[in-house]
Amino acid sequence: MPMSRPALLPLAVLTQALLLTACSPSAGGGAGEADSAADAGGTRTIDNCGHEVTVGAAPERVVSLNQGSTEILLSLGLEDRIVGTATWTDPVMEGLEEANAGIPRLAENNPSFEVVLDAEPDFVTASFVSTLGTGGVASRERFEELGVPTYVSPSDCAAGKDNGSGGDGSRSEPLTLDVVHGEIRDLARVFGVEERGEELVAGLERRVETATEGLDASDVSLMYWFANSESPYLAGCCGAPGAITRAVGAENAFADTHDEWPQISWETVADRDPDVIVLGDLTRESQTAETAEAKIDFLEANPATRNLTAVREERYILLSGQAMNPSIRTVEGVERVADGLRDLGFTR
Repeated sequence: MPMSRPALLPLAVLTQALLLTACSPSAGGGAGEADSAADAGGTRTIDNCGHEVTVGAAPERVVSLNQGSTEILLSLGLEDRIVGTATWTDPVMEGLEEANAGIPRLAENNPSFEVVLDAEPDFVTASFVSTLGTGGVASRERFEELGVPTYVSPSDCAAGKDNGSGGDGSRSEPLTLDVVHGEIRDLARVFGVEERGEELVAGLERRVETATEGLDASDVSLMYWFANSESPYLAGCCGAPGAITRAVGAENAFADTHDEWPQISWETVADRDPDVIVLGDLTRESQTAETAEAKIDFLEANPATRNLTAVREERYILLSGQAMNPSIRTVEGVERVADGLRDLGFTR
């Protein structure tokens, strides 16, 4: 609904807006590229998904609109700066329960623009371009007009990502974990905790190395099912599941599909007959077959799927929804898929 919010914006936000500004540059640079120069006052500038985000002081009141973004902030020890979160698919990442406990949940899905402004944010983050776009909470420009800078995960505007192709978009180039690391470094820079960011990235890199050491899963085909039993969302080649698959050295049953999460018929799945099915175990309630239990019940009862090799042999690996999206938990996905393949005897 149209609102004349500038006159109503709280004094605290107006004051902070003098220190934090964001604008859309005439020519956008690569997502997540940080300006290496800082002025005498400590100003930091980050080129983020075509928006130049300039921070003159570390934000004090952050609203994080997606779980993935929230978990990065929590992992950086910034829980005291978060005044609201939204759009969760899973319980919070293990080890962050206490840090997350006191943070207000503004909505289970996208909150309204007004609800976000009521939290008096001086910085807004999101994991997806669509969250701060048409049909989402509000455009980045609407926040920026009020002096509230915004940041979107560079994984959703990385090279080759087309968000205008419908659904969750498509990728012509494979996503890499380096893009997730770039998001961590960007946010650490915004808040002046660069050392924490480097420690977090180094820890994630060590975890991938440990999980995949000595692993040979070549010739093993994986199918990733996120949600929906009628017209299932299955992973295409090049998103987070693709990064997981490459890390463990396996094959994606739908590597020939560039859509992020295409909806594919069960008859086509039967034709591909994947060796292992990786199931999203979600706790939200917006689609059919959200939990892994519901997915398994469907697979074992449906005539089109019950004779799949993976179903007959009960070759399932369970992942959180966040591990199947580009996020700090994609590394968790690498670990669980690697462990699952070993448990199923699919490694050499």
